[in-house]
Amino acid sequence: MIPFAFLRPLLPLACAWAATQERKIARDGVALTPGQVADARRIGVAKPEQVRLRVADKVPPSLSWVLQRLAKPTGLVSENTIGMTLRYGIFIRADHWGERRLLVHELAHTAQYERFGGFRPFLEIYLAECFTPPGYPFGALEQEAKRIEQEICGEAG
Repeated sequence: MIPFAFLRPLLPLACAWAATQERKIARDGVALTPGQVADARRIGVAKPEQVRLRVADKVPPSLSWVLQRLAKPTGLVSENTIGMTLRYGIFIRADHWGERRLLVHELAHTAQYERFGGFRPFLEIYLAECFTPPGYPFGALEQEAKRIEQEICGEAG
């Protein structure tokens, strides 16, 4: 595993990529339904009206080679990735579109972005958890999203 201290200089690149993707999702995505807004509010999302969802055949649909090379070994990005939250923009893989459990999990990450104050503070913590043993998906933020998913949707079936 690559030490996060070595990767910290790449954080501005990750933040710029995330902000660009969020803008694309805002432009091309769809707003939450009233039921989804209710879930977002229950989770603690302060601005659910800003959340947009975008279907993608692959999540994320594009990733710079540098970020892809770094993220793949952690499992953070793989062919199994079905959702990704970039603050108010959420990618959902096409074959998982409409799954409440997945959206609740991703909305929990939106609430975390809000709580930490944006891309840099959230990504610095989240990525450090991914690159520090035991790594993804065992970091506190990912586990918090899983707990919220379970509280709202019940045990996975």
